[in-house]
Amino acid sequence: MSRFEISVSPEASNPYLTSRSGGTVTSGGRFRCPSCRHEVVLDRHGVYGLQRNLLVENIIDMYKQGSSSSKPAPEPPCEQPTCEEHEDERINIYCVSCGVPTCSLCKVFGAHKDCEVAPLNNVFQKQKGELTDCISMLVGNNERVQAIITQLEETCRAIDENGRRQKSKVCETFDHLYAVLEEKKGEMTLRINAEQDEKLHYIRSLRRKYSDHLESMAKVLESGIQTMDESEMAIFLQR
Repeated sequence: MSRFEISVSPEASNPYLTSRSGGTVTSGGRFRCPSCRHEVVLDRHGVYGLQRNLLVENIIDMYKQGSSSSKPAPEPPCEQPTCEEHEDERINIYCVSCGVPTCSLCKVFGAHKDCEVAPLNNVFQKQKGELTDCISMLVGNNERVQAIITQLEETCRAIDENGRRQKSKVCETFDHLYAVLEEKKGEMTLRINAEQDEKLHYIRSLRRKYSDHLESMAKVLESGIQTMDESEMAIFLQR
């Protein structure tokens, strides 16, 4: 007989089991396995003599562990604080005049007997409501401030992008101006060179002309001086 599953009731510790037909199965009795439908014979140990189903036992253990771990941990009891002057008295009222929680004995016999008091729960609910309103207001203010910060960040990005665009445009403009100036520079340089060559050629031609004239005049002068040195009148007049 292979392993099988069987539901064990609290009566399994007894040597007798109640069958579906109302009878009992004693040691040495027979019944059919609910899984494989084979006939099982019980010995003198009863159901405890059957072969163990380790798979079923492991599943049961895992289920028990999961059930125990899924239970929420019990919350620690919230202890209500007691009065500093009356250690056995719990704080249950609120002194409106002094703005502090206190106990009933302090109101009747203690330092707050002439003060105005109110139920602790009422003051708690009121202040908690006020705190809730303040928190809501702060959350709203934080959202508005965050929206302003986001808008400022977008403005910074827009200014940065616009600045880069303007600098790029200025660089392009000056590059174009540089190109135009270089072109004009080349044209003016060529014009100056042409005028310079033309004037130099003219001046040099004049210089050669006057040099030739000066040379011829020097020859005439030399001839005149030689003639002045001539003492013979006939020879002088022939020259």
